Amino acid sequence: MQVLYVNTDKAILENAWTGKEQGIFLAGPTPRSDDVPSWRPEAVEFLKAKGFTGNVFIPEDKGAERYADYDGQINWEWNGLDAATVQVYWVPRDLKTMPAFTTNVEFGLYAASGKCVLGYPEGVPKMRYLHALAEKFNMPIAHTLEETLDHALDLMKLTHREAV
Repeated sequence: MQVLYVNTDKAILENAWTGKEQGIFLAGPTPRSDDVPSWRPEAVEFLKAKGFTGNVFIPEDKGAERYADYDGQINWEWNGLDAATVQVYWVPRDLKTMPAFTTNVEFGLYAASGKCVLGYPEGVPKMRYLHALAEKFNMPIAHTLEETLDHALDLMKLTHREAV
């Protein structure tokens, strides 16, 4: 499994962006401050334990200043979303610390693509519209991170690309 962050070496990213290898994009809110933990390391550990061997796109800088190059961040996310075999939208929304405004836009852009999975904890605010959109496009919906990732791996099995 190759974990790709925003600040991963450009040559490695360009190869991953070809979409030749299976990949999962971990879309969803990114913490806005260092005192709020990211949910993505738990997702990576789960995928490792399941034996996933493809690319995992993580729209965060690893050990670097958050959003040092905002335009570059946007382009990185668009490239990763397009290259991913499956897009996981895990939305543990907290309106103060992880509002997921960008997540809402990305989800709307790709909901009809057939490569999205939606997950969110029960009781999270402002999810009714995303849930309705997921139902409209027969998207898998889950309420735990693990179940969401299991749906993503199941959806990946329906594709023709092989994980490396």
